[in-house]
Amino acid sequence: MPFGHDMVHSLATAVDLVNTSPSTGGEDTLTDLRKLGDFVARWEVSGIGELDAADLTQVRALREAFHKVFTAPDQPTAVIRLNTLLSGTRITPRLAEHDGHPLHVHYFAPDASLHEHLAADIGVALAHLLVEGEWERLRTCSAPDCDHVFVDESRNRSRVYCDSRTCGNRMHVAAYRARRRA
Repeated sequence: MPFGHDMVHSLATAVDLVNTSPSTGGEDTLTDLRKLGDFVARWEVSGIGELDAADLTQVRALREAFHKVFTAPDQPTAVIRLNTLLSGTRITPRLAEHDGHPLHVHYFAPDASLHEHLAADIGVALAHLLVEGEWERLRTCSAPDCDHVFVDESRNRSRVYCDSRTCGNRMHVAAYRARRRA
């Protein structure tokens, strides 16, 4: 994908956030402040102070909103859902260079909460993806027992599984065994 580091990072953050939800077929893995803190640390979300219960509630609601963007039936619906999400966000673009990362753009306001930070940065990354005509890269895993989302970064847009080592391998082995039985 011809996108910059910060956009790829924001899209990966979105995928990880959405996949913490039980809506993706697994268990809720964002259940308490410690797990939210782990998420913030894993994705190096900068400028966030002490987390509280309101942050957890807001981020959990945000992940469901992003899940609806990923699973939209068509691009116009994805645009409507993303515009709705972005309309509630204070976006203040500014250049930043921190924590060893090269110059990049932050879209959240300087005093933004975690929810606002994620909504702005991830929302803008998804908006750029839609503007570039790459909506079809937002996918849901094709394995019948997995609903995880992912961004297809393959050159020919042919990826169908969230993880080739787990879902992909499992499905290929099942198909092989079915052919052997036939």
